[in-house]
Amino acid sequence: MFDLQQLYAQVLDYLKGIWIKKRYILIVSWLVCPIGFVYILTLPDTYSSSARVHVDTRSMLAPLLRGLVINPNQAQEVSLIAKTLKSRENLERIARETDLDIKAIGPGAFDQLIKELERDIKISSGGRSNIYNISYMNQVPSTARDVVQETLNLLIEGSLGQNRVQSDSAYQFLQQQIDEYEQRLIEAEMRVADFKRKYSDILPETGSYYSRLKTAESNLLTTRRTIEEIQQQIESLKKNIKLMQNADSGDGSLIPTRYDSRIASLESKLDELRLRFTDEYPDVIETKNLIAKLSELRRNEVESYIASIENISSMSADNPLSIDISQLESQLASLKVRESNFESSIAELQAKIDFVPQLELEQKALNRDYGIIKSKYEQLLQRQDSAQLGKKADISDDDLKFRVISPPVLPRQPSGPNRILLYTATLVVGFAGGLGLAFLVSQFSPVLMRAEQLNSLVSLPIYGTVTDLGINTVKRKQRKHLYIFLILSSILIAIYGALVLLSMMNINLYERFVL
Repeated sequence: MFDLQQLYAQVLDYLKGIWIKKRYILIVSWLVCPIGFVYILTLPDTYSSSARVHVDTRSMLAPLLRGLVINPNQAQEVSLIAKTLKSRENLERIARETDLDIKAIGPGAFDQLIKELERDIKISSGGRSNIYNISYMNQVPSTARDVVQETLNLLIEGSLGQNRVQSDSAYQFLQQQIDEYEQRLIEAEMRVADFKRKYSDILPETGSYYSRLKTAESNLLTTRRTIEEIQQQIESLKKNIKLMQNADSGDGSLIPTRYDSRIASLESKLDELRLRFTDEYPDVIETKNLIAKLSELRRNEVESYIASIENISSMSADNPLSIDISQLESQLASLKVRESNFESSIAELQAKIDFVPQLELEQKALNRDYGIIKSKYEQLLQRQDSAQLGKKADISDDDLKFRVISPPVLPRQPSGPNRILLYTATLVVGFAGGLGLAFLVSQFSPVLMRAEQLNSLVSLPIYGTVTDLGINTVKRKQRKHLYIFLILSSILIAIYGALVLLSMMNINLYERFVL
């Protein structure tokens, strides 16, 4: 509690000290505020003009041409153009179009003008809404409007012109590449044709060396198998003829029939039965009867066969077997000729085993290069068609549509400087500076208000205090100082109030009465 009272007393001492030195508040405030008020009053008015534009990147043809043409990201292109809008080339164009370059007189003045334009022109984007804000401040209202209008024109012209330039550049680049690949394709075709013409007697039209060798060996093997089969057929026919000759001169026992196997089986069975039974046994009798019946059937078949060939001379030209043998021998001779041809082809291919594969590798390399160049050439032609179609689509339907939401207008009221704020800051700084100076002076040249202050400065005991005998004179003097302080402070505040009122009414005394 004692500490709070002591702190409270100390604060009161500080305030009383400042109040006693209040003349320093007047001195500082009357030095700072009038100078500041006059400076702010002489500041020229600045006028701000702005524009808002919406960029519509949607296109009616885009869904219809999807997959046929290459659609660039128009939103990103516009954003990039907006970022590069304040290039030196564009700023110089703005300065010339708005006649600002006329005022740039002297060395370095034009460069300074370009720097000021780059600093003062504000371009901001609304993000996904594709709304761009352009603003600029100048002392001349018409100049502010003209600069914003010219910047807006550059944004629109640059975006639309960029599409045309990119489309033309892409088309020209594709045309150059097509011409280059067309020349390379012609050269590749000539190389392939010359190679085929040079080695036409060595290289086949189709198939590789090893596939042809393998095919020839396979054909040779097939031919040899066929020859063997025909030789076997000829031998078989000759045996049949021999059998027919034997049948014609004998009893026909050598002629095979369909009953031979059954008769042999029954005779074997009869031998087994006779080993166990007598000839009177029923099974033996039945088996003999079957053998006799089958033998009769065989004899009849042999007689019929012999009768059918008795009218045919065994070696006459009309003999069917002889005719078949002649045909087979003729076919065999043809096959042997084919076998010889295959053997010759295989021998010829084997003789070129060290030369033909190398030629085939060179031919494959030429064909591969030709195929790659032809594929690239066809791709370029397709891309050229897509570029041409996209170019026509750009002409018929602009991908970018600019809609000016709020065009730049001629400002009627100044947008700056904010004199009310500046006046207020000047007044606060003036009085705050005076209070600070008064506090410092009261600390370096203190005035004792209480006995405790004297006790804190000297180590001597204080037994009492004596009142000033001229107390009335001191009070009159203090009232006089108070009146002077209040009057002078009121005058400053009144000046501040008048200036604020004039600023609120947009009345510039300096321009009206001085300029």
